[in-house]
Amino acid sequence: MNTTRHWPKRAFILSRALSRAFSDTPSPTFPLKHVTRSNFDSALVELRSHVRAADFVAIDMEMTGVTSAPWRESFEFDRFDIRYLKVKDSAEKFAVLQFGVCPFRWDSLKQSFIAHPHNFFVFPRQEIPLDRTSYEFLCQTTSMDFLAKYQFDFNACIHEGISYLSRGQEDDARKRLISPKGDQLTHLSHNLRETMDLPLVRVADVLFTERMKKRLGEWRDDLLQNRVGGPQEEKVPDDLNQQFRTVFFKMRPALSLDGFTSHQLSLIRMVTRKHFKDLTYVCFNGESTSEELVVYTDSESDKARLMEEVKNDHQRSAEMKINAAVGFRHVIDLLSSENKLIVGHNCILDIAHVHSKFLAPLPSTAEEFVSCVNKYFPSIIDTKILLNADYTLQRKMKRSSTSLSSAFSLLCPEIAHGFTRNVLSYEPCVKVEVHVDEMRSSNWNSGAKHEAGYDAFMTGCVFAQACSHLGIDFQLHSPSENLTQNEKLQKHMNLLYLSWINGDIIDLRTGNRSAELSGSNMIRKPYRKILFKNIVLLWGFPSKLKPSMIRDCICKTLGPSSVISTYCIDQTAVFVQFSKAELASDFLNLKETLEQSNDAISHLHPLSQLLEGGNTRAASYETYKEICASPISKVLFADQAEAVGIKWKTELLPSDKEESHDNTRSHLESAMDSPQAVQKSKTRNTEDVVNDSSNKRFCDDIIDSFLKVEKIRRTTNL
Repeated sequence: MNTTRHWPKRAFILSRALSRAFSDTPSPTFPLKHVTRSNFDSALVELRSHVRAADFVAIDMEMTGVTSAPWRESFEFDRFDIRYLKVKDSAEKFAVLQFGVCPFRWDSLKQSFIAHPHNFFVFPRQEIPLDRTSYEFLCQTTSMDFLAKYQFDFNACIHEGISYLSRGQEDDARKRLISPKGDQLTHLSHNLRETMDLPLVRVADVLFTERMKKRLGEWRDDLLQNRVGGPQEEKVPDDLNQQFRTVFFKMRPALSLDGFTSHQLSLIRMVTRKHFKDLTYVCFNGESTSEELVVYTDSESDKARLMEEVKNDHQRSAEMKINAAVGFRHVIDLLSSENKLIVGHNCILDIAHVHSKFLAPLPSTAEEFVSCVNKYFPSIIDTKILLNADYTLQRKMKRSSTSLSSAFSLLCPEIAHGFTRNVLSYEPCVKVEVHVDEMRSSNWNSGAKHEAGYDAFMTGCVFAQACSHLGIDFQLHSPSENLTQNEKLQKHMNLLYLSWINGDIIDLRTGNRSAELSGSNMIRKPYRKILFKNIVLLWGFPSKLKPSMIRDCICKTLGPSSVISTYCIDQTAVFVQFSKAELASDFLNLKETLEQSNDAISHLHPLSQLLEGGNTRAASYETYKEICASPISKVLFADQAEAVGIKWKTELLPSDKEESHDNTRSHLESAMDSPQAVQKSKTRNTEDVVNDSSNKRFCDDIIDSFLKVEKIRRTTNL
């Protein structure tokens, strides 16, 4: 049989089969579980059951911004403690608009994770009176533009966003509303003391009090004569009939007071207290409104019981208001109390926001920060850590970024691209089935990216796939097994990237800097080691000077190898890294000496170009930390330093402060005579040199020194 004659037909059949095998099955599209004020209570009940059954919970947030000033970006020259200060500043200044929570539960029957993505709209609305009038936060235009690009619903956030109280704010609210001193809100004792001696200086007040005294007396007398219906209409004007209404309060007859001004109510309180021992003025705070009442009590003990009942009602009402005002923090409390594994992607800023918004103000040091975080969330995994912990994953992602969307697309292609392949792919993907209300799908597309709920879903999918690469077989996973105790995850747990630029990792168990995992810098270029004691901070220099020009000025003075690098903070400030710590100290001393001298020598010095204008400031690296720790955020670094109060021209290193004044002239002379090294030797002070008869010979030496420096500069191409 000639098989060649049948090849076209066989090829056609094979191509049809392959086409069907690799064809994309359209994924069902249904939205996330969007949660606002209107459905928060029911969603919280549902979420509670999902979290309790979950193996881990993925989170993500959308914020109004990231950096409050350009110089607050993460820099290569940022020390570990300063990186935390920049994270702290961001979390304190910007708001969280969306909070994504996605519990993942392994279903052994379906051999799949079941995910329940929730997208909470959050807005810091003030629901109960606190000390401050309202919340304030910054908006970064790039962040807001990004959200708008992906159709973020700002109206839903502002009008329907769920408010919240931090733990500290809740404690303050309870002290104000529920403590014994809160009796002022019941108008029982406090207001009575306020109005007992209210002076009656106006005729209208005198007439009004007499009128009220008569009206209350008639009502009380009618009660005692068993005429509960109250006085007849002809005895009182119509307006009083409308303002007084007989009701029952706590099983006692009472008059409801309507339509009176606050001043009139104060007068009624005074009349009630001074003239009627069996009447009690009560302000009852209901769920939505408050009611002013005059209540009849038949004895002093009955009056005491009434006041206690009103106080208890007030406390219960205050409890309800506070619980409602706690709002979204109930979700945070749920995640904390269930002690589940929390998963985020590059989530140090997310965790800082959780601390700042829902726990307490952020502390000033990383050690205090992690102590609090570890108390409430003892098990946190950063998927970015996992992606750099496995050699296979590193090789897969070395040509791609480690952003969440890139990791999701690369590791979870079947989920990310919304189709199911009917043939085996080159490697298995951990299956995930999505449940949103009554809708389910193992092949799901939310229809909207860059929403916090969907990003939390992507984070959880990336985590599941990364675990598979680490050798965790979920098919052997038992429902009773706790992922927080998994040995293969333990070494990666509670480690977060404090900075991706330099590979700084913070250990949430200790607050210390942790060495980056071996081989984890395979994706990124190696970073250079920075000796912070060798760094001098410069700002306020002439705007025409570029970092390279600043380096040339210093090298002409201290030698061609004195400066390793310069790093631009912004157009008003730079870091200068010296090759030795001694050179940093010498530069600060020399700069101070030149600024104190106003003679021909200082004007001829190579540093004169840097000091031109008299506004150049210089300080050690610790001053940079002081500036970063300030809550102020000016756009330009020089303005920030001025606002913080860093106004001195030169801050000397601590070890050199005492000897700086003794050696001021020696630094100047040694810099002139030997451009390659600064010799520390005792010489005459500046005034002696200027007034010395050998001043001409000294100036000749300066010129010779300049010629030598220029020759060295040309030789070394500086």
